[in-house]
Amino acid sequence: MKKSYAVAGIMILAAVLLVLPVGAKAEMYVEAYLGGNFAGDASYRTTVNAPVIAGHLSGRLPGHVQPAVLGGLKIGTWFVKEGFLGYNYPEWMKYFGFYLDFCYHRLDLKQGNFNFGVFPGNVFSNNLNANLETEGTAATLAFMFAARYGFFKDSEVPFGRLQPYIAVGPAILWSTQDPTVDFFALNTSRNIGQFSGGPRSSTDIALAVEAGLRYMALKNVSLDLTFKYRWANPSYTFSGAVSNTGGFAPVTFKYEPTYNLFSFQLGAAYHF
Repeated sequence: MKKSYAVAGIMILAAVLLVLPVGAKAEMYVEAYLGGNFAGDASYRTTVNAPVIAGHLSGRLPGHVQPAVLGGLKIGTWFVKEGFLGYNYPEWMKYFGFYLDFCYHRLDLKQGNFNFGVFPGNVFSNNLNANLETEGTAATLAFMFAARYGFFKDSEVPFGRLQPYIAVGPAILWSTQDPTVDFFALNTSRNIGQFSGGPRSSTDIALAVEAGLRYMALKNVSLDLTFKYRWANPSYTFSGAVSNTGGFAPVTFKYEPTYNLFSFQLGAAYHF
């Protein structure tokens, strides 16, 4: 799965590169970056349908996404007067641009000591303590529309060596999760069952926002420091069993997190 995400991203970027005119001097660039991904606590809706109790378990919990190393690639252009694909943009368009941004990172979550309500026959019976751990991945392809401004202009970089910018756009998030849920008798440490449904994936529309500070170290080489935010609301459905002393109870586990992902990146770009 991890390799397929990386190959897909590289193929998309390579395809775009093939249609770009190498000699156009249209302020196009390719960038590789590395950083760290973090996330704020969010509310995760979970529902377990359990025929063995003729009902379901339901609960909401604050989830803790674990920090992870993030890596990615960008390819983009600024709409300068020289022209992207030979188009003669008006002078004011040089402040705007577009780029594709592909990134990948782990998406593991841990949360302990939350309560599930037990509803046999859809009538509340009691609560269970539970512990959730899930291992996951996230790959994002974002379509970013950007605006910039230039400072410290010189003959080598007429627009300005220091270029702060902001960007926003829709994205596609491919994510996976592989959860394990342990159930405990209320207010005790006695394990009364464990659920593991195997890995599941979800493909969702997301929102991406980024703010960056690019420094043109050379005419065709820049360093890029950025902060990125992504939002997505995927849904995973797992089918499996709860193992306990009484055997195996078939269940369906629906897991609906809301991801609020924050990351810092440092990249290097080649301009052509």
